[in-house]
Amino acid sequence: MANYNIALIPGDGIGKEVCPEAVKVLEKVGGQFGISFSWREFDWSCETYANTGRMMPEDGIEQLRPFDAIFLGAVGYPGVADHVSLWGLLIPIRRAFQQYVNLRPIKLMEGVTTPLAGRTAHEIDFVIVRENNEGEYSEMGGRIYAGSEREMVVQESVFTREGVDKVLRFDFEQAEKRRGHVTSATKSNGIIHTMPYWDERFAAMKANFSTIETSQFHIDILSAHFVQHPDWFDVVVGSNLFGDILSDLGAAVAGGMGLAPAANINPEMEHPSMFEPVHGSAPDIAGKSIANPIAQIWTGAMMLDHLGHADAGKAITNAIEKVLAAGDGLTADLGGKASTQELGTIIVGAL
Repeated sequence: MANYNIALIPGDGIGKEVCPEAVKVLEKVGGQFGISFSWREFDWSCETYANTGRMMPEDGIEQLRPFDAIFLGAVGYPGVADHVSLWGLLIPIRRAFQQYVNLRPIKLMEGVTTPLAGRTAHEIDFVIVRENNEGEYSEMGGRIYAGSEREMVVQESVFTREGVDKVLRFDFEQAEKRRGHVTSATKSNGIIHTMPYWDERFAAMKANFSTIETSQFHIDILSAHFVQHPDWFDVVVGSNLFGDILSDLGAAVAGGMGLAPAANINPEMEHPSMFEPVHGSAPDIAGKSIANPIAQIWTGAMMLDHLGHADAGKAITNAIEKVLAAGDGLTADLGGKASTQELGTIIVGAL
């Protein structure tokens, strides 16, 4: 039996409610496929920051290093600025463990309503690959003459050949496993240095994959195409900022944040990867047991796939699809009246 040591970080808000449901599903499917998990929970969160002044201890990265994977719920807490959780927990983990790929499946499942009129499940099925370590989300820059009329702020973007090429290669390799088409998000008509460079590296990488078809759109019209022509896309690659924006739009197209999984991946598996759904901590509904756990559960399926158990991961997504298609026992965001725990139990029963 394969055993995996998993660092569990429920985080804040609904993260504490949806993580137990995902663990419940993972334990069930693990028993079916000869997989066991050793969970260690960490109480790192914005709530912890509010009480201690830190999102995680100074040696937090070293505490996580021995684990096979990190399973995270959501972070965010009233009174704690969003950049605190990002730069105090998420980005340090992503960079320390070279999780340079953020992978986000966008799939409309049977039984789920899309805001796009007339679209059916088979028409919306693509993945977004986001560069996850550099790009627009750099720490380079600063502020001078603060508080005066001469105040100036500079924020630098950083695009390295190594960083861009690694995520582009991963993107093309994903296309080889899917339908063979890659779309690149750019803005080289307005961003004069970094985006033309991104386009150059995209063209260079394309030359290594002769069987893959490609397209390239500026980010503004690409956003429109996501809404008007979601059936065009197979694998979409973007910089840190563009990929971040597109993946939330994609989640909305596929039925909402409650159905949007994600993974921060170190493809070489030299370090633990981190699996966290797209949604936030949703403090407005936290504690009410009405949060949709499907994104967290689907994120668990992605973790299994990364660890080499694609069959077990597929069993989870099949169970999710079965429950959604049946339309019974769903949470309020999906038009039902079930609690978080009830929906989790129904998915366990569908395995």
